[in-house]
Amino acid sequence: MISLDSPVTSVLGDSKKAKAFTDGLGLRTVGDLLHHFPRRYLETGRLTKVDDLQPGQMLAVIGEIVKSEVKTHQDRRTGKMAARVETWVRTDGPRLQITFFARNAKAAAWRAGKLGPGTTGLFLGQAKLFNSQWQLTHPKFVLFGAQESHDDDIATVEAIGDLYPIYPLTKGLESWDVARVVTFARSMVDALPDVVPDSVRAQYDVVDATTALGWVHAPEDLAQVRRAHRHYRFEEALVTQLVLAKRRRAVRETGAQARDGGDGALLAAFDARLPFELTAGQREVGAQLEADLARPHPMNRLLQGEVGSGKTLVALRAMLRVVDSGGQAALLAPTEVLAQQHHRSITAMLGDLAEGGVFGGTTVELLTGSMTKAQRTAPMSRIGSGEAGIVIGTHALLEDKVQFADLGLVVVDEQHRFGVEQRAALTDKAGSPPHVLVMTATPIPRTVAMTVFGDLEVSTLRELPAGRAEIQTNVVNLVDHPGWITRVWERVREEVDKGHQVYVVCPRIAGDELEANQTDLPEVDDDGHAVAPEASRPPLAAVEDVVTELADGHLAGLRLAVLHGRLAPDVKDATMRAFGLGEIDVLVSTTVIEVGVDVPNATAIVLLDADRFGVSQLHQLRGRVGRGGLPGLCLLVSSAEWLSPARERLDAVASTTDGFELSRVDLEQRREGDVLGGSQSGRRSTLQNLRVLRDEQTIVQAREAAEALLEADPTLAATPLLAEAVADLEASANADFIEKS
Repeated sequence: MISLDSPVTSVLGDSKKAKAFTDGLGLRTVGDLLHHFPRRYLETGRLTKVDDLQPGQMLAVIGEIVKSEVKTHQDRRTGKMAARVETWVRTDGPRLQITFFARNAKAAAWRAGKLGPGTTGLFLGQAKLFNSQWQLTHPKFVLFGAQESHDDDIATVEAIGDLYPIYPLTKGLESWDVARVVTFARSMVDALPDVVPDSVRAQYDVVDATTALGWVHAPEDLAQVRRAHRHYRFEEALVTQLVLAKRRRAVRETGAQARDGGDGALLAAFDARLPFELTAGQREVGAQLEADLARPHPMNRLLQGEVGSGKTLVALRAMLRVVDSGGQAALLAPTEVLAQQHHRSITAMLGDLAEGGVFGGTTVELLTGSMTKAQRTAPMSRIGSGEAGIVIGTHALLEDKVQFADLGLVVVDEQHRFGVEQRAALTDKAGSPPHVLVMTATPIPRTVAMTVFGDLEVSTLRELPAGRAEIQTNVVNLVDHPGWITRVWERVREEVDKGHQVYVVCPRIAGDELEANQTDLPEVDDDGHAVAPEASRPPLAAVEDVVTELADGHLAGLRLAVLHGRLAPDVKDATMRAFGLGEIDVLVSTTVIEVGVDVPNATAIVLLDADRFGVSQLHQLRGRVGRGGLPGLCLLVSSAEWLSPARERLDAVASTTDGFELSRVDLEQRREGDVLGGSQSGRRSTLQNLRVLRDEQTIVQAREAAEALLEADPTLAATPLLAEAVADLEASANADFIEKS
């Protein structure tokens, strides 16, 4: 007998295809092989109706051979003459043409002799449509009544049950190759260890490991497949939840300084100056944050709110509570434009309370990367001494030389623009773990994943403050209607004629130059693989080109200006101030206006090549309009093909303004990314069997089970196999990031 740790070659023998298993599929152990699960199952028990075929579909069909002929052709690779057998099979629907390639005419003649007219058989393969004719190439088959083996794999085909597994493959392998080796390995392996304790399996209706393995590779029906998958998903969720739960417990034991607000003088003075009433949602979330801050362990909360829902005000009140407690608060923004905007708006909201010399007030400092050493000296001194109660900045706050006297709260705005390590660099500046508040208007897939996994507490602002208006979003399809671009610029002029202002956003600055922090989403095929853009497609819109074209054409006579990250900071700041004062009609910009920019008189935004932006960016950019009580208009201009993933993104954004719903769309398209690590990209996932949206209930149950297990047995001493699995995950490089998430 063999074990799961035995080399996979122990069940492959001297197979000529061994290299395909080890190198092509990356299978090193028998355990790797047995956990190489089928992608789907072909229902051979219900034979395929040829009338219902789709190209590429795997089919199992019974038919009668009508004729078989030997044909010769020139091999395009070698230039030599080669042979093939063309067999015609009568089915319950259209006839199938089946092709078998042979080494030479003699071998082809032998094959044709075995496939004589009138013979009936079962044929298994992938259907293709060529010249309106359904075809199979080299299918596996069994001829009924055959007295001799005519195919090396006939035993495999005869062993096919009602469900035939279709495995992930590599060059040189077919599903029946994998199925045969898996069947042999299952017969040789020792009893399988069960990571999930018996009591937990019984409580949550999870089958044992041996049953699950049998049902996933050789099921009798789809119900067994579902039960098998349930086992593996629950096992992975439980191990992951135990790692997260142990980290949460460790953080709570380490502790954090409670920030109970002291006498609350600064916050009370601020509330008294507010010219409006807080919404019910803002009051409710404020109470949640106050309770979190008053606890002796770190807050780790996500504040989700639609664009314009008042998240910054809620965060500011939390920061003031920390200052009232004698600590400091830092707000980390992704761009200088946003950091400056936050500094201006927070200073304006505080009024004379932002003057450090005023009794009960606190100094508000700004620190950005473009500031000179001389400009940084005084702010850094006030930050280090504790005189600055609130610090707003960009990545500059992460530098080692920036030190805080008593950092009590870290607020991260638009957390999808920062990696886990960057956020950790700021929280590490605190003497004890600081409280952390993450704000976003559209949780990215990784955030949704961590939320479902229970690593973040969630607060949501659903109601919009008075003065916010609905935003109409339309997709402008230039593929079918290239002339619609003229109407786009007519609408822009109409808005300006009404006395309003407009944003025009481009994916590039000039030529191929992207905005800093901007990721250009490639065009992808149906499988999510990047494809080269069509040569006929015009170059992507660039700010410097578009502003010239508009000034000389459709928008001649209007006051146009540009804004992008390559401009000097003082130029960017002056441009935004001028736009805010109404001195600019149309601002042609990159995504630097994505978050935080607040110009109430801006009523329309045009996103050129909108398919090159992600769902989160589209939602954020749309939120720049409709902020002054006037209806907003968002035009998504695109040349994306109908039914393409890019077009699906645009249609999703046009159909809803719900940030959480859009995050689910994003997650479905990009996957959850590196849930336990630092990668925010959806192109790879550390999850093997789990999918966050599909398996939410399983994840929640696993979290419940994990908490109960640790409560009864903090070291998992009674469940050594489970403890070992948790330790393995904790020791992995990916798990190192969990405590920083």
